[in-house]
Amino acid sequence: MTAKKYSCPVELTLDRIGGKWKAVILWWLKGGNKRFGELMQLMPDISQKVLTSQLRELEEDELIERHVFAESPPLVEYSLSAHGATLKPIMELMCEWGKANAKEHQFDFRALHNEV
Repeated sequence: MTAKKYSCPVELTLDRIGGKWKAVILWWLKGGNKRFGELMQLMPDISQKVLTSQLRELEEDELIERHVFAESPPLVEYSLSAHGATLKPIMELMCEWGKANAKEHQFDFRALHNEV
């Protein structure tokens, strides 16, 4: 398998966290472990199929970890990996930029209290 070639580092970063949902998923996970259902509640506009796909891609890129607990029914939690945690400064900067450039927008109450 040949390694993908990128023309600049930003292209690599966007390949890993780009798109509509990956950065949002990482944002919510930076505040702590979340179950699938919790992520669905935090992102009501995402479908189950898309969330599943995005979580798998983030896991493949080693940005998140999937923890399965042997319970009935099985409990699955997602968390940032050590590698994914290195994206926290980027997430914080994106948050600050969004707040500074959309002052008229009222952000979801949960989002404002998830800034850990």
